[in-house]
Amino acid sequence: MHMADRKVKVIEMEIRVLRYFLAIAREGSITNAAEFLHVTQPTLSRQIKELEEELGQKLFTRGSHSMDLTAEGRILRKRAEEIISMVDKTEAEFSAMEGEISGDIYIGGGETDAIRLIARVARELQRDYPDIHYHLYSGNAADVTERLDKGLLDFGVLLQPADFSKYECLNIPVKDVWGVIMRKDSPLAEKEVIRREDLLPLPLLCSKQVISQDHRMNEFANWFGRDFDKLNIVTTYNLLYNAAIMVDSGIGYAIAIDKIANTSAESSLCFRPLEPRLEAGLNFVWKKYPVFSAAAGQFLERLKKSFAEA
Repeated sequence: MHMADRKVKVIEMEIRVLRYFLAIAREGSITNAAEFLHVTQPTLSRQIKELEEELGQKLFTRGSHSMDLTAEGRILRKRAEEIISMVDKTEAEFSAMEGEISGDIYIGGGETDAIRLIARVARELQRDYPDIHYHLYSGNAADVTERLDKGLLDFGVLLQPADFSKYECLNIPVKDVWGVIMRKDSPLAEKEVIRREDLLPLPLLCSKQVISQDHRMNEFANWFGRDFDKLNIVTTYNLLYNAAIMVDSGIGYAIAIDKIANTSAESSLCFRPLEPRLEAGLNFVWKKYPVFSAAAGQFLERLKKSFAEA
């Protein structure tokens, strides 16, 4: 057997052991994992024991009928999930190269109405190439850039300002509008716009990104000014859906982007913009020097054309 072939087999074995490890972590026992994987329990036990010996760490605490992850095991689970996700993504990309354009495109971003522009291009591309599939990941800027850097996402949607030193980017030809989401029966709902002095006495719900310590990268903090630390922030959130439910329940007022939560005529909630007006630009980003699948490359070219025509 050639050296290259041996290396490939070693890699395949290591990936398989990681899949075994994740199955036990998910199923909670050797018995259940072995049944799921269609392997014998002794084989599975031996593989995990060898993995622990190789790493020099105990990965599970073993009970009579269950196996729980140790602190070291939880760390490995996170890394193993990332590795397996990358392997699956790479295999799908190679498969897509073998025939007509197909495969998976991974896009991450926060909540924004600008996703409509991206969705329009995705729909048109899928109409021409029905074997393309999209995977959306919702998270804040830190979550999205981490996954971009690890190769788990092809593209990200980031609010300005952001650090684009590691990325290529397209300016998305729309802007998000900042404001306050509140109940329609709130006294503040009688106002057409919300000013700084209106917010100081209120219980507020803010995204974690809004209250980040680096105010230089925080549009809302810069807008509010020196009294930002005096705001009564009673709740933080990552995504707005659950925060809007909290607002509807009377917890407080949410600092948020327009057109994300339901503030239609049928809703009990409404949106009022900030005054002076605060808008956020958006960028569609990807890592520099990318190696795209045919599907991702085609998607980016169509997006560039669509944005140029907007």
